[in-house]
Amino acid sequence: MTATTDEIKAKAEAIKNEANVHFKEKNFSAAIEKYTEAIKLNPEVASYYTNRAFCHLKVESYGYAISDANTALEKDPNFTKANYRRASANMALGKFKEALKDLKIVSKRAPNDKDAKAKLDECAKIVRRIEFEKAIKSEDQKKSVADSLDLDAMTVDTTYDGPRINDETKMIDRDFIDAMIDRFKNQKKIHKKYAFMIILAIRKYMLEQPSLIDVDIPADGKLTVCGDVHGQFYDFIHIFEMNGYPSEKHAYLFNGDFVDRGSFSVEVILTLFAFKWLYPNHLFLARGNHETDNMNKVYGFEGEVKAKFSEMMFNLFSETFNYLPLSHLIQNKIFVTHGGLFSRDNVTLDEIRKIDRIGQGQPGSEGLMCELLWSDPQAEMGRSPSKRGVGIQFGPDVTKNFLETNDLDMVIRSHEVKEEGYVIEHDGQCVTVFSAPNYCDTVGNKGALINITPDLKKDYVTFSAVPHPSVKPMQYASQFSGLLGM
Repeated sequence: MTATTDEIKAKAEAIKNEANVHFKEKNFSAAIEKYTEAIKLNPEVASYYTNRAFCHLKVESYGYAISDANTALEKDPNFTKANYRRASANMALGKFKEALKDLKIVSKRAPNDKDAKAKLDECAKIVRRIEFEKAIKSEDQKKSVADSLDLDAMTVDTTYDGPRINDETKMIDRDFIDAMIDRFKNQKKIHKKYAFMIILAIRKYMLEQPSLIDVDIPADGKLTVCGDVHGQFYDFIHIFEMNGYPSEKHAYLFNGDFVDRGSFSVEVILTLFAFKWLYPNHLFLARGNHETDNMNKVYGFEGEVKAKFSEMMFNLFSETFNYLPLSHLIQNKIFVTHGGLFSRDNVTLDEIRKIDRIGQGQPGSEGLMCELLWSDPQAEMGRSPSKRGVGIQFGPDVTKNFLETNDLDMVIRSHEVKEEGYVIEHDGQCVTVFSAPNYCDTVGNKGALINITPDLKKDYVTFSAVPHPSVKPMQYASQFSGLLGM
């Protein structure tokens, strides 16, 4: 019996070593499969779980990473690496208090680990800041950042050589946007006055919109649906250069996650907001899970806005993100949302339309708003806990119920990197589109977009990444890069 046990242990160890090779080659899915094989053979080795947890972190399956870390700690309560992995996953989800608990344990057990101490200090600072911000907000819930802005008092110096918005009309035009894009390509900023004007215009417009927006495709044109662009400005502009710029005959719908990870998020969001201002009925923007405070604190957007402009501007962005709609309905037949569907059947479009997104502000960790931003499809029937740790996973039957309940043809969603930029699932009723090629400069995936004509014919277009300046992803969140496994 002992010899058999030793043989099984040796086999498990050999499979783990195969998994390690896959991990080094950044083939994380294959590594996960091999670690899982090793665990099935010998489920008592805590390090197998933490190794698999690290893979799950790499593919953003934070819920699975937490589950593996928990199991590792059940096998060995003193296995510090499991605490570190769990802290990484909770930090990635913006659950800073939970991360702080584990980082305290890690630092206590390894007092000479400078990296662990630095992460602990950074996380503690974030927790203190969040508590302070909550206290400030509770003192004056109704005050908007916009109320404290005096644009007329902002003077544009004569040395500023960038595009200007007319002081008399206070309206944007295409010439301004074209000049702004050229300026951004050269890594220059626009004047803060014009940036504030753009954000305020979108804030005012979105404040009056429902949570579900009806979209009509231009009768003699088309609508392009794009997924996540994640601050990859040069790839984002490449979409327009190859597929056509927004116009009254060529509408665009960007389905969330405009910012974070990529280090040109300010340029992306200002360009999108400017086009939205110019073409309010032909450029549509849906909120993604990264248009939220917790994600922006971790993945770079907050740091980027503060570095390029100011904390006040980030606060205005945050407020404006709260006003973004949660989903769109194309020609009454195609439902588009960033994440996915729900933890219960028979959800109606009217329910979605009436979600009080502005009153709720941040999406929280449960409910319709959270699930719209975070959920993912799965091949299996029914529902499962989310691999991300937020939202759910929903099967083909869930998609079918939602479509039949609301007399719809299909769901388009984003939220997940795909090797070819898009994937069609659930018997053709659920499509994922992701528009950030070579995600984070490492994944090597293609980007994709969907062109849709008024008769609802769909053309899937894929594209590769284009060169960009040597600014690494998450440049403005570098203090987290080690913890998050970047």
